[in-house]
Amino acid sequence: MILKTVTVNGDKLPEKVGIIYSEVKREYFPTEDQYITEKDARADAQMIAPYLERFGIKTKMYSGNADLTKLLRKDKPDMVINLVDSIKGFENLSSAIPGVLELLDIPYTGGDILGMSITMNKFLVHKLLQQNGVPVPNYQLFNSANDYLDPTLRFPLISKLNEIHGAVEISREAISENEKHLRERLKYLISTYKQSVIVEEFIVGREITCMLLEGLNKKVYLAEKIFTKVAEKYTLSTFEDQWLLESGESFHYQKYDDALLKEYVKKAFDVTKMYDYGKFDVRLDQSGRYFFIDSNLNPAFGPKESDVAISNILDMYGVKFSEILKRLLLNTIRDAEGKERLPSTPDETA
Repeated sequence: MILKTVTVNGDKLPEKVGIIYSEVKREYFPTEDQYITEKDARADAQMIAPYLERFGIKTKMYSGNADLTKLLRKDKPDMVINLVDSIKGFENLSSAIPGVLELLDIPYTGGDILGMSITMNKFLVHKLLQQNGVPVPNYQLFNSANDYLDPTLRFPLISKLNEIHGAVEISREAISENEKHLRERLKYLISTYKQSVIVEEFIVGREITCMLLEGLNKKVYLAEKIFTKVAEKYTLSTFEDQWLLESGESFHYQKYDDALLKEYVKKAFDVTKMYDYGKFDVRLDQSGRYFFIDSNLNPAFGPKESDVAISNILDMYGVKFSEILKRLLLNTIRDAEGKERLPSTPDETA
């Protein structure tokens, strides 16, 4: 495929780029918390446009709704940055966006149909990681609050919505120390969100955020969350921490390094069929064992002023958002032109 491009400092970049974001209406979401995770989707997407325009790229915004196909056919962007997390409030429908783009033969950043379908199901991700030697906590999927409880699971247990990300319903109340509390929690989550719940053993210990950026080469960036509320019984990153408090109020990032964890991240990225960039949350217990507790394909993407993990963490490593953006554009161009991505070398995974 041949794209219309502009040359910036010797690099070929697309001439016209579309940015697709989630269409967000309050009635799409069963709770205010889930709505909060997406209510600023358009504003967040608009933060990216000035960075593209500095490269001399024409930019246009698109809402991920029924008009999308018609508008894309009319405008014919050379490439699309896909930021859609949900359609009509359902995260598991977001894989429809790369489906549309594939039909229209428009290159795009981020995960494809298969990758997005996989990572929207936490139970499936756990299975894939487990089968490929990437450590995860012991877990069980519940379809009803009365399902049999695996007696090998050890309390405390944490309950998570199987098909919703963004730390929705992750609070201290998500952790159960006994079966009675667990059953009550399951009843509330399943009846409210009409979906299954994955229950895992809560790993007491440190938490590390892992970012993988797949530009013309592949790099893994690690950062430990340093929590301010260390006196609490269970230390974890909650919905409140991520969405309601000011940046740095509950935790801040600190560089972390371990070659073993980087290898785990690369394997997890591959087996869950991610592309371009991905985010993993990992717990480190007191015995020094890693456990992957969350996987995010197409995690929140934007410049440092949008206060998202990818820019905050990579900035610590001296990588500015403009460089992240350029790497994704170049990578997408290579894919569109049928060129293979360059293999990573040892120094490129630092």
